[in-house]
Parts: sequence; structure tokens; C-alpha cells
Amino acid sequence: MPLGAPIKIAVLGCSAGAEVYSVLWAVRTARPDLRVQVQAVDISAEILQVAQSGKYTPESSELEDRSVFERLTEAEKQAMFEWEGQRATIKQSLREGISWRVGDATDPRLVQDLGLQDIIVASNFLCHMPPAMAEACLRNIGRLGAPGAHLFVTGVDLEVRQKVSRDLGWQPLPELIREMHDGDPSVRRDWPWAWWGLEPLNDRRRDWQLRYAVAFRLP
Repeated sequence: MPLGAPIKIAVLGCSAGAEVYSVLWAVRTARPDLRVQVQAVDISAEILQVAQSGKYTPESSELEDRSVFERLTEAEKQAMFEWEGQRATIKQSLREGISWRVGDATDPRLVQDLGLQDIIVASNFLCHMPPAMAEACLRNIGRLGAPGAHLFVTGVDLEVRQKVSRDLGWQPLPELIREMHDGDPSVRRDWPWAWWGLEPLNDRRRDWQLRYAVAFRLP
């Protein structure tokens, strides 16, 4: 991407905001020259208020049974937050360039509301939908991609993701497929005993890259 180029990122199902700030921090750390615009979308106005405030305590950070700090290194915690005891506030530099929106990823008007995006992140909400609804939602999310956009999608039934990606010609990105597939120890650990459990990566399958990829390049 050229020096100083604009980049549009949509984070869907953004919840309490941890993913939004983490994505923004990662992009700005790697490419501080880029002009980043983030659209953070969630169906809950209440949770968006927490996310937009950028303020977290041990109580407020566990709104989804998981601390926003759970997988951050100590260096990342210091880089992203201002600390007062156990109270953490996102640094001002990471609060800029974010638009917070109440929205529904299943809404056909999503692309009209957000516009085309260069990066789309859709994590851990499609799993709460019946397969047919999740498939329709994922197809709708794909419409957000500008030509050559990158989509990151986790927490979705593998059959659904594989079917949609095959039908729409999404190209799985081979880098770090295994690491991203195994990135959440909790869902991997619970296979096959819980409905959210994630099957082990089987690279003997002919279609293994398409089935297990988290990151895709869109046509």
C-alpha cells in the first residue's frame, strides 16, 4: 500500500471494543503513515457505550465472560492503555479515526451504510446464528469488500464459511493458517464436547486451506 494511503476498516460485532483498538493499534504500529478510518459496528447500543468510552475495569471488561486484557502481553497493555491501579483507559492516539455505529450485520443495507472497506473483521458472532442465517449474513458481509479487500472471519461454522468462500471465489491466504485457526485455545480445547468447539486442522484434506483459513482476499 502506498505511503500515506487511506485505508478503511470495518469491525463487525465489535462488542466492548477490544478488537477495534487491537486492530487499530496493530495497523498503526506496522504502518503509522496510513490514514486509517475504522467503522465499529455492534447491534447493542449499550455495549457500544462501553467500547466508545475506552475505559475498562476488572468488572466492565468481562461483559462477555472474558477480560479484554486476556491475551495481551504486558508490553501491549502498556502501549495501548493509560493505567490507574486496575482501571485502564485507551490512549487518546488510539481513539482517533473510529466511528461507532449501532448496526446489524444481517441488514442488506449494510454496504450502503458503511461503504466499501479495505479490511473487514467479523469475529465470534456468526456462531450464534442458525446455519442458513449465518450463511446469508456472511454473504452480506462479503459485499462490503472493495476490490482486493481482506476479510477476517472467525467463530463461524466451518461448513458455512467454506461454502460461502467457495461460492464467492474468496482466496484463502496461506500465511499463518494454522496459527490463526488455533489462536483461541478455549474453542480448540472444547472440541468435540461443546457446540462452539473447533475441529483440529487436518492438512491432509484436499480443501484444507479453504476450510481452515481465517483470512481471505476478496475478488
